[in-house]
Amino acid sequence: MHHLKITGPQNQVNLENWQLSGKEVIASEKFISQLVNIFADEAARLNMDQQTLVYHVQAHLPVNEGIPGGLFFGTTVIQAGKVGKEYFMTRGHFHKNADRGEYYWGVGGKGMLILMDEQRNVWAEQMFPGSLHYIGSHIAHRVANVGSEPLIFGACWPSDAGHNYSEIDENGFNARLLEVDGEPVLTDIK
Repeated sequence: MHHLKITGPQNQVNLENWQLSGKEVIASEKFISQLVNIFADEAARLNMDQQTLVYHVQAHLPVNEGIPGGLFFGTTVIQAGKVGKEYFMTRGHFHKNADRGEYYWGVGGKGMLILMDEQRNVWAEQMFPGSLHYIGSHIAHRVANVGSEPLIFGACWPSDAGHNYSEIDENGFNARLLEVDGEPVLTDIK
């Protein structure tokens, strides 16, 4: 029984590095070896040290995935780097329940939130400490680090949203974010 009991939080966020600790926290890492066919220049990816860490994710999952009405909270850190002219980035996904939205917010570094609708129109929003991004339903999303230091961002999404990676794995995004003359530029895939 918890009636009239005061306790400390079961989870914490370190505000220096945005690492999560506590109960129901999971973590995953993505190395360059695991990002086959994500980047346009597959030969450049293969020539890199395959143990190069591209990004890591932590998430607090207080309810089982798929339960309606719950929320998940996560943090992602994307390292600075490029594969050819393309910035280090996350795989990208739609939600399995495509009518679910999500929030991202910038914590550290400089990045781009790359968005694509179901008609394959692509646009991007600048990410920086304090930026806030609402990702609406039926929108694929991925994040690229366009700076020289790690990009850190937070996320909050419905516990029943799920992830549909297969659409992006099979068809990618309809544009690439490339460094052109030292600046990030969205480029149509021809």
